[in-house]
Amino acid sequence: MSLSIIAFLVLVAAFAIGSFTKINAGLLATVAAFGVGTLLAGMSIKDVIGQFPAGLFFILVGATLLFAIVRINGTIDLLAYWAERLAGDRKILVPVLMFLLTAALASAGAFTPAAIAIVAPVGLALGMRFGISTLAMGLVIVQGANAGAFSPVNPFGVLANKMLEDAGATDGSFKLYAYCFIFNAVLAAIAYVLVQAIMKRRAAKEQERLQAGEAQHDGGAAAPAVNGVPGPSGSGTAVLTAPAQTSVAAGSTTRTGPEKVAATPMRILTLVGIAALLVLTTVLGIDVGVASLIIATVLIVLDSGVQKPAVESMPWSAIILVTGIVTYVGMLEEMGALKELQEGIAGLGNSSLAALITSYVVAIVSAFASTTGTLGVISPVVAPIAMDPLLTPIGVVTAIAISSSVVDVSPMSTSGALLMASAQPKDERMFFRALLLWAIAMIAVVPLLVWFVFVQLGLG
Repeated sequence: MSLSIIAFLVLVAAFAIGSFTKINAGLLATVAAFGVGTLLAGMSIKDVIGQFPAGLFFILVGATLLFAIVRINGTIDLLAYWAERLAGDRKILVPVLMFLLTAALASAGAFTPAAIAIVAPVGLALGMRFGISTLAMGLVIVQGANAGAFSPVNPFGVLANKMLEDAGATDGSFKLYAYCFIFNAVLAAIAYVLVQAIMKRRAAKEQERLQAGEAQHDGGAAAPAVNGVPGPSGSGTAVLTAPAQTSVAAGSTTRTGPEKVAATPMRILTLVGIAALLVLTTVLGIDVGVASLIIATVLIVLDSGVQKPAVESMPWSAIILVTGIVTYVGMLEEMGALKELQEGIAGLGNSSLAALITSYVVAIVSAFASTTGTLGVISPVVAPIAMDPLLTPIGVVTAIAISSSVVDVSPMSTSGALLMASAQPKDERMFFRALLLWAIAMIAVVPLLVWFVFVQLGLG
């Protein structure tokens, strides 16, 4: 067995342990990088340390610190309040606004699980009040997070843009973001319409059973249906429920208005800071990490009380995961293992086929493991595929980016688990099955679809 194969197996083991235990795969990968690098590859400790992605670390720290401040000072609550006020009694606007809110948070630099964790309670509560299937709302919220995940300031976008840079397409960041946003918006619309139709049909059948006296819980009748979807005390056909404190009372269809959230000067300044971040990074070309840290520091100077809770609430585990995986990948590249892998892919003799295979691989792996870690591992492999003169770098990277993130609704992933956590105990099995089936459908269909659109048609 060659040293390269052993090195890759160690990385797979780190992923496996991290997926099925509480041990951080990035921490395992960092330690493994020193072990494999020094004992097998003959590298010095200094050489291994040199593989640490300092630039990526600053980007992750800056973006997540800024987003933590946005959450702690109530700016997110203000956005949610504005969204509900804007929706009013217009039911169709609710999923649209929740999609846009989650996309905006992810676009501003929030890790997708963080954006989902914040918006989901608001979105699911609104769904209950408007009689919308909360499974449909959950899928829309996840797609919203994925839509904004490939902005230049989001960790997903940072990794994908690195692929573009390695392939020589330094000006493709906006196209990548736009293509991913549009694709996920269309997918969210399809998911919403499809799930709503299914749930309404099931709700109609359930209502017939209720009228026949065949579906009683604890001797009490279920709450009446709202717009074709059973109330929260019904039989559970609306697969996901909202938090108890914000749901509709059993037997009532009256919606209460949103609780007012004040637009304080600090919250307005925070929104200005987010807008400034996008201008600094996309228009002026300032490093994302530097720009994020500058704006975060300004906000801390204006309100020093947010510093401690913001730093404590940063996703340090995710930062360690990403930087640890990338450090190990850097060690693989230094020892020549990635070159062997790239030569193996080149041996296929068809870069388009290689792009398709890679898209399916990242989709399958991301359904069970970290998407950020998967993107970090696959990044060096993508460059030689994307540099093929018969293909467009932006097309290849977009296909792989979408394939890796579209399966995040899997109940084995963090985003899917966040939605699972909101399900009623009696609905957990059905909800798990629904998310799993959706993830399987995404794995089967999306890689082939995006490969055809972005790689074969050369879009980009």
